[in-house]
Amino acid sequence: MLRGADLVARALGRAGTRHVFTLSGNHVMSVFDAALDAGLPLLHVRHEAAAVHMADAWARLTGEVGVALVTGGPGHANAVSALYTALAAESPVLLLSGHAPLGELGKGAFQEMAQAEMAAPACKAAWTVRSAETLGEDLARAMRMAKAGRPGPVHLSLPSDLLEAQVDAELPATKEFVPEPGISGVNEEILAALQAARKPLLIAGPAHGNARGRAVLGKFEDATGVPAIVMESPRGVNDPCLGLLAEVLAAADVVVLAGKRRDFTLRFGAAFATGCKVIEAEGLPDSRAAAGKPWPKSAWRDEVRAAIAFRPAPWKSLASNPGGPLHPVEVGREVQKLLAAPDSVLVADGGEFGQWAQATVSAPHRVINGVAGSIGAALPFAAAAKLAMPGANVVAMLGDGTFGFHASELDTAVRRGLAFVAVVGNDACWNAEYQIQLRSYGQARAHGLDLLPTRYERVAEAFGAHGEYVERPADLAPALRRAAGAGRAACVNVMIERLPAPTFRRG
Repeated sequence: MLRGADLVARALGRAGTRHVFTLSGNHVMSVFDAALDAGLPLLHVRHEAAAVHMADAWARLTGEVGVALVTGGPGHANAVSALYTALAAESPVLLLSGHAPLGELGKGAFQEMAQAEMAAPACKAAWTVRSAETLGEDLARAMRMAKAGRPGPVHLSLPSDLLEAQVDAELPATKEFVPEPGISGVNEEILAALQAARKPLLIAGPAHGNARGRAVLGKFEDATGVPAIVMESPRGVNDPCLGLLAEVLAAADVVVLAGKRRDFTLRFGAAFATGCKVIEAEGLPDSRAAAGKPWPKSAWRDEVRAAIAFRPAPWKSLASNPGGPLHPVEVGREVQKLLAAPDSVLVADGGEFGQWAQATVSAPHRVINGVAGSIGAALPFAAAAKLAMPGANVVAMLGDGTFGFHASELDTAVRRGLAFVAVVGNDACWNAEYQIQLRSYGQARAHGLDLLPTRYERVAEAFGAHGEYVERPADLAPALRRAAGAGRAACVNVMIERLPAPTFRRG
């Protein structure tokens, strides 16, 4: 006989879960206890939303289901906000929340809440387990759903009386945690349309923004000559990472959306030229189905790659005022040196500075705040990235507003020995919204968005991390070197110019 909590812990182990990102609370202490006997590693964070963000980054980088475990009521409510980022990023996350006992519902139970109903809009599916005997089956079903089809988060609420109940139930077989293999989203008819096009384009959605997805797209592009790109930014056609993408979209005559929604990022289809044939498909193409076919040669692929790579020529030599503050381009140019190593990871998060980061820095792996457009996840993202890839250089570039959301996760990183570098672009402002005010209402009506030029590196030092403060361009490179060599989590607080993120146009 096992407790329901033992069934949960052992089922997670059987599913191959390597880490559970969690914050303790009354309703889940039986699972903490069960984790000991099951050998299930728990990584304890400082805020429930951070647990979900860490599970999200883990899922994107490893391809595994990222598992977060929080307590019920307010703990669950804190976690739900982070589900939306994972949902928009199409990241397979499982949020397990403790829950008031089934036997006390409707009687004013401690922290009683309609949890599944609260989580449902930010999930692929959400439900409350109703029987201790089915806890393993519910977990297996939830993990299958998180990865099946278009990936995304799934939520289970676990009533505490079920977790504490004695059960006589078998664990699900390992295969029950894994969805059936998907099929290619690009069939013969779609391949024929791409072959006949003069300027074909394949656009994949955010689920394919990881290194694995980009590698598959690369193979398809090499086999066909059809440019294949990923869109995963809330800036859509104006994503600085994608250069002159707007021009590419306006020129294409056949576009396949491979798991990419025709949503606001594509101006609901208005980003395409009149007469462009747009084909919507699920999943990535199979390069094997395309290989051996007579694909026409054209210069189009090179044109698209050059457009995506476009950055203004003056950026190569752009220099900040010697006395500071620094231009974001100069910050990105120096940070890029830290990411030259194989398997390095870029985390980019925030409003304008997050966009500057994506425009100026690249890495083999990256995790961004994504289509949701929410900010604040950078520090938990970076900690999870270092956990997933301990030998990699991990650099998070985040705005000063972003830093305030989860600064306490530096404590998590220090406790767990997760050494990454957080570069804070500090313009003492909620700059994305400030730029909206300037454009929409004018300078005289821009208000309510100032922050202090806070010494965030001192905040980091108080949590036990390494801190560096940069006011002048000459100080940036040595500060980054010291941070990278500190052997623990580090924060480099860089005073930057208050500039709008770039939007690229020729001329």
